[in-house]
Amino acid sequence: MRRIAERVERAIREKIVSLASTPGGGHWRRDLTDESVRFFAVYSYLIVYRPETKPLQIVAILHGSRDVEGILANRV
Repeated sequence: MRRIAERVERAIREKIVSLASTPGGGHWRRDLTDESVRFFAVYSYLIVYRPETKPLQIVAILHGSRDVEGILANRV
């Protein structure tokens, strides 16, 4: 299990570095929030970030099975 968790964590970290270099990846999800955040999926997780910020602001990293809309309502 630990090796899988480390692989997922590494993939998320690598994607965040990539998004910081070239923001704009992923999708707007107007069904989840009207805020100016984009979503990028890595395995079963969603990286939620503000593409216009420097340095890149990560709003949340959430498992896709959670109440993403509800959680974001309290964070953004």
